[in-house]
Amino acid sequence: MGILGRTVLAEISTGAVLGVVLFSFVLFLRNVTRLFELLVRSSASLDVIARLFLLMLPPVLTFTIPIGVLVGVLIALSRMSADAEIIALRASGLPSRRLTFPVLLAAGAGLLLAAACSLWLNPLAVRETYKIFNRLAAEQLTAEIQPRIFEEQFPNRILYVGDVIPGPVVQWRHVFLADVAPPEQRGPSSHELADAPRITVAAQAIAVADSRLNRLQLSLTGVSTYAVGKNPGEYFTTFAPRGEQTLEAQKRDELRPRSFAEMDIGPLYRAMRSAAGLARIESALEFHQRLALPFACPLLALIGMPLGISSRKGSKSSALVIAVVVALLYWTALVSLVGLARQQTLPVPLAVWTPNAALAVFVLLGLLRLERPGDGDVIASLSALLGRVSSLARRLATPRFPSLAAPRLPSFPQIIDVWLLSSFLFYFAILMASFIAMAHVFTFFELLSDIVKRSIPMATVLRYHFFLTPKLIYDSTPPSVLVAVLVTCGVLARNNEATALKACGVSLYRVAVPLLFAGALFSALLFLFDHYYVPDANRIQDAIRNQIKGRPVQTFLQPNRKWIFGKGPRIYYYKYLDPAESLMLEAHIYDLDPVAFRLVRHIFASRARWERTLNTWIFQDGWVREFRDAREVRYASFAGATATFPELQESPSYLLQELKQDKQMNFRELAAYIRELQQSGFNTIRLQVQLHKKFAIPLFALIMVLLSTPFAFLAGSRGAMASVGMSFSIAIAYWAVTQLFEQVGNLNQLPPAVAAWAPDALFSLAGLYLFARMRT
Repeated sequence: MGILGRTVLAEISTGAVLGVVLFSFVLFLRNVTRLFELLVRSSASLDVIARLFLLMLPPVLTFTIPIGVLVGVLIALSRMSADAEIIALRASGLPSRRLTFPVLLAAGAGLLLAAACSLWLNPLAVRETYKIFNRLAAEQLTAEIQPRIFEEQFPNRILYVGDVIPGPVVQWRHVFLADVAPPEQRGPSSHELADAPRITVAAQAIAVADSRLNRLQLSLTGVSTYAVGKNPGEYFTTFAPRGEQTLEAQKRDELRPRSFAEMDIGPLYRAMRSAAGLARIESALEFHQRLALPFACPLLALIGMPLGISSRKGSKSSALVIAVVVALLYWTALVSLVGLARQQTLPVPLAVWTPNAALAVFVLLGLLRLERPGDGDVIASLSALLGRVSSLARRLATPRFPSLAAPRLPSFPQIIDVWLLSSFLFYFAILMASFIAMAHVFTFFELLSDIVKRSIPMATVLRYHFFLTPKLIYDSTPPSVLVAVLVTCGVLARNNEATALKACGVSLYRVAVPLLFAGALFSALLFLFDHYYVPDANRIQDAIRNQIKGRPVQTFLQPNRKWIFGKGPRIYYYKYLDPAESLMLEAHIYDLDPVAFRLVRHIFASRARWERTLNTWIFQDGWVREFRDAREVRYASFAGATATFPELQESPSYLLQELKQDKQMNFRELAAYIRELQQSGFNTIRLQVQLHKKFAIPLFALIMVLLSTPFAFLAGSRGAMASVGMSFSIAIAYWAVTQLFEQVGNLNQLPPAVAAWAPDALFSLAGLYLFARMRT
């Protein structure tokens, strides 16, 4: 291979590496939060966290290596076309097909890497990841207990914890434990108990996980128990300064290895031949995808040749557009055909290999047209169209009657501002679409085994992806802004246009004004987007994902939710709730002392109806008991009669209220929720951190402009890709620092405001420092 081949290969390799790193980083963001939580909470050592990071690479690289190779080919050949090197090559008598050899070498290296990930490293990563998470989950059962949520993961037990104090030894405050097993299964004297929950309350508890037996050992402080006897006049209470409880945890379906995903290619082939029904379809999909995905690498690389080579200067952007469209069409076709295969509409081999066959046809047509003149080229036509759009934008930005315009200071926007903004928005849109599409494809294949196993309708899958898109937009906007600014300013510097502007007396600070304006606008739009739309979409997509994964839908907007924490503090339990009739059956109300956290009153009624005019519940056929220091001091029966308790003002709409996580609330709802919990004496540190992040995260878009603009100009003649490489580590550092501060803030080691805003402050200062040192 001569100098030409080595030069082109080196340039393709550099662009491919940057493309792979960029797309892999975007996909990494989806799972990095859990790893930082494990690190900060000391539930895993540094070497385990590092190993988990490495194990996350193979599944991601299977998707990003083909796209990265395509990006590398496009960057190299589009640069050669823009610098007229393709024309010089042809003028010297060498055809453009001479570049096929270095392109195939780069594609072959990508094919080998993608095949190694798909055939060998992926199943190994699945096995090792599940093994580590199973061990960590067994060792850290306490880490999954969330405050102020009724946990139902323990068989025949309902657990409610008011506050969780994390640390090497996890501590709980205000523990409420209900034993809902049948009375005959509750041990000695069970024959004396009624069919009602046996309640245990404690002021504090220390929870220790027993990984070997998959259970929690609780050491309770100030523990008291309450059980209803078969005879309404009987009631059993106990109190002890200290007590012990054991909670047996359920086996975790979520952490069990998926049988086909963890198999090496040989055992997978044998399993595919011997399986039947849905198992055969799932195994065949896994087998053929492992073989087909790596071959997308050379096909995408070869189709990048006619897209990157053009006789027209400035066709690089157009080639990138076409390339992204081709990649998206490939993944979309693959996802759609896989959906048809799982519905048994198409044979699995035909569904998986058809996109590759279609790519091969386009490759052949593109190579046959490789030497055609530029005027007949699709790329050239698209470039001309973009040129006309840019000219129209400049005309719209220029005053139509400049002689009649009033004298004024230099205005904004000017022609250079419109040009920079149009270039920035073009790259931003392409990158945003690419990141979102990659995330959708990766998510689909991640959930494919669950979709097949539970026969989830494709309409449900599409609905999940539709409501997942707002979150992906919210997460992908900052990195898209970052790379778009780097490419825009890097091209400006590489083409010496920045030098020309400085020679005309235009400061680079003035050049950066439209980009800073765009960053500020994106930050404001992100905040509004998160306030008005993202929370509702998150709630819906979380519920659909739980359905796909086979977990209980985490919403309380349904009558079968039987445990509700009221305003008292008090806890409601019922056998059945009819929202239309505002009627509860077999209702128990437990009033609790907010300080000592002991039961002070227990109300039972066979029926309870909400009376709107009285704004209270009408209890029928029941009794009420009052306690002091776990001893019964009053008993009153209203069997065959009714009773009211005006202080019980939790209406049916309150009992059917929907539980939202912090990501499912905007900042107003979250602030109100925090105030409500603080009035009840609960720990809201984690929620306060998330409240401040509602304001801090949108500013990330502006900070990325502030940080990346000077880096792009400092890269100088090395171009856009050099600027991406120089500052990419800083973007990764930003996310790492953000996650680290968040987890430290959750542990109450930093004030919530500091934990949320410190990363923004640190990187804003770094950006301002770079701006001050920018040669202008």
